[in-house]
Amino acid sequence: MTPTVSRMDALRKGVTGTAARVLGLLAVLASGTALASEADLILPDFHSQSFLGGALNGYQLLLGGVVVCVLGLGFGFLQYGQLKNLPVHKSMLEISELIYETCKTYLITQGKFILGLWVLLLVVMVGYFGFLQHMLSEAPAKLFAILIFSLIGIAGSYGVAWFGIRVNTFANSRTAFASLRGKPYPTYAIPLQAGMSIGMVLISTELLLMLIILLAVPSDFAGPCFIGFAIGESLGASVLRIAGGIFTKIADIGSDLMKIVFKIKEDDARNPGVIADCTGDNAGDSVGPSADGFETYGVTGVALITFILLAVPPAFQVQLLVWIFVMRIVMVVASLLSYFVNEVIQGGKYKNADKMNFEHPLTFLVWLTSFVSVALTFVVSYLLIPDLAGDGSLWWKLSAIITCGTLAGAIIPEAIKAFTSTESRHVREVVTASREGGASLNVISGIVAGNFSAYWMGIIIAGLMGIAYWVSIDVPSTLMLAPAVFAFGLVAFGFLGMGPVTIAVDSYGPVTDNAQSVYELSLIENVPNVKAEVAKDFGFTPDFEKGKEYLEENDGAGNTFKATAKPVLIGTAVVGATTMIFSIIVLLVGTETVNGVLSLKNEGLGNLSLLHAPFLLGLVTGGAVIYWFSGASMQAVSTGAYRAVEFIKANIKLEGVEKASVEDSKRVVEICTQYAQKGMLNIFLGVFFSTLAFACAEPFFFIGYLISIAIFGLYQAVFMANAGGAWDNAKKLVETELRAKGTDLHAATVVGDTVGDPFKDTSSVALNPVIKFTTLFGLLAVELAVELNKSGNGKLTSVLAVVFFLLSLVFVYRSFYGMRIESPVGSESAKSHAKAA
Repeated sequence: MTPTVSRMDALRKGVTGTAARVLGLLAVLASGTALASEADLILPDFHSQSFLGGALNGYQLLLGGVVVCVLGLGFGFLQYGQLKNLPVHKSMLEISELIYETCKTYLITQGKFILGLWVLLLVVMVGYFGFLQHMLSEAPAKLFAILIFSLIGIAGSYGVAWFGIRVNTFANSRTAFASLRGKPYPTYAIPLQAGMSIGMVLISTELLLMLIILLAVPSDFAGPCFIGFAIGESLGASVLRIAGGIFTKIADIGSDLMKIVFKIKEDDARNPGVIADCTGDNAGDSVGPSADGFETYGVTGVALITFILLAVPPAFQVQLLVWIFVMRIVMVVASLLSYFVNEVIQGGKYKNADKMNFEHPLTFLVWLTSFVSVALTFVVSYLLIPDLAGDGSLWWKLSAIITCGTLAGAIIPEAIKAFTSTESRHVREVVTASREGGASLNVISGIVAGNFSAYWMGIIIAGLMGIAYWVSIDVPSTLMLAPAVFAFGLVAFGFLGMGPVTIAVDSYGPVTDNAQSVYELSLIENVPNVKAEVAKDFGFTPDFEKGKEYLEENDGAGNTFKATAKPVLIGTAVVGATTMIFSIIVLLVGTETVNGVLSLKNEGLGNLSLLHAPFLLGLVTGGAVIYWFSGASMQAVSTGAYRAVEFIKANIKLEGVEKASVEDSKRVVEICTQYAQKGMLNIFLGVFFSTLAFACAEPFFFIGYLISIAIFGLYQAVFMANAGGAWDNAKKLVETELRAKGTDLHAATVVGDTVGDPFKDTSSVALNPVIKFTTLFGLLAVELAVELNKSGNGKLTSVLAVVFFLLSLVFVYRSFYGMRIESPVGSESAKSHAKAA
């Protein structure tokens, strides 16, 4: 290892001035991670350049963005208030408030858990920045800023997750009650209103925090603030996404299996697992995506800021920074405008209709927002940067690159619907296969759908990145180093450009899922004289049969759009990882000036070949970690679900009661939380120590490892997410269109759904933050190893690589052998279970 590090050191020493700063950038620009050069960033003076023909300077434009963010927050909280004040029957309100109370308990527990893991990262941050970078003695204020903003990043991820849960638990009972009016439109409008509230608050909060750093924090403190912010939000998102995914599927499987065991309906109020299932819908499908979207949006922005400050000449920095943030501001406006236009169109079309396809208005909204965002991107770019760097074509070239990402936000969901929608041929194939083949052919058909979807997803992402690269070829080298790197960053930027709408259609799903459960758990049909009571208090006579029909169908639409949002976030992570991998290559092989253009040195490129054994070994190792992670996360679900089912079977009362006791329901929630945290701890520490070990091992080994993590992670995540989506909606199709609940066909699709649950909502979605955290924290670990080697501690680095790897193996081992179901085959417990069955 020592000779390779020595070459790195020599290359680094051979590059001076601007080039050295660029190398620092290239190790961080895709992830916003914490490196020394980033801590030294100094923001330009935004007053120094004018826009729009001299009407406004850069500071004033960005200040206008603050106003837009405040208005966005105002809109989100206004929707919150409107949802809270919507009419709802007290029987439904009691259930939604019980769900919220269990969600609060879960979030408080997770908050403590995140702070415990933050202490672990605190040790690494203080060790690297405080001692190796000498901040503790030379710049303690900067070190303090890194630590404080890491907590602000955690608070941001955690805060938007809490807001999302509160909004969703308002909306679930209001949606359930609105379905009784006998018209489908309110059943669609309320979940979307809740989703837009969450989306606007999430994006506006993220954007506002970043604008505050740009405008209010002293310019030489921008780097430390962005470092800490990125680390904190990445940690918060990783924990909430992974643990939430484990929790929700323990509860979902534990609840669903009771339908087969006891031949009861899906959300039978006597089943103590149903409340936990509702809590899990929020923990996994609301908290996780909200925190994940917040982190992804922020880290992409930090990456582009870093690139502009370090790889772009000072003369053009203000123009590009202002352009980037005005683009984000404009897309927030585009999302809100599209939402209002869509509501007018859909209201005119469906408000008085007796039937509607719940997917069509959501699809229309996504495409409308995409087209509006693209149009505004080109118009505003022309107004802001018509002659950037003296090139009158750059405004449309940069707009075209962003458009690749913006269109991906519409194209990818449309492609995913072909494999997960209740109307898709793949989902109907799953149902057809289940008729004669039962659960076996159901599972096989779902796997087929997942595999085919991974192919198309890969082709789409490669195509969009290829177009961005092709356009970037014409970006002049005088404007920036490595335009292709900037292009990939802009594609990732565009993926979440219309963030409020992307988050809104994703948040639609947990509301519709919970609404159906709230209806059943409320037992509203059994309330004495309920029709007369509702007519007197709310002015309409409830139609229970139509209400149940609308809620069932709308849940299918929610399932579809939950499925479509997952690959957008996964794709963003992979595009960002691709950019980061290119950056590390530049860091390792070095640069040289040829004919006045900065380019890669040729002598180091041979290490990126299969002939360089460490690189090949890294490729193999990354895939191994992805498959371990997939197994570890599902093992936590399997064991937790076993314990939940064991408890529910022992305590469910089907005679003489209408509802399960609150105590039994809370006990199931405790089981889910316990196994979510046990599984999360093993997974996080396994990833944490693996990243430290491989970063210390050999730099080109680490490149191969990160390439493998990104590629294996992409296809594993898409395969699992869409196989799970196909199984989920196959069951929904049997329940709604075929009305075959309680049949053998239904039982077969329930089995497929329980297999798909950890596929789509645990392992697949959690791979997104794992990819990002590995690149983010891994780059910090690489710099740590390089600094140790520069200090003559090469042997210490080798020893640390071995020690960290052995520590990672401890948690890999524990993720299975410490999480196994504790009733071995052949035991008395197993025999008694078999006899009872």
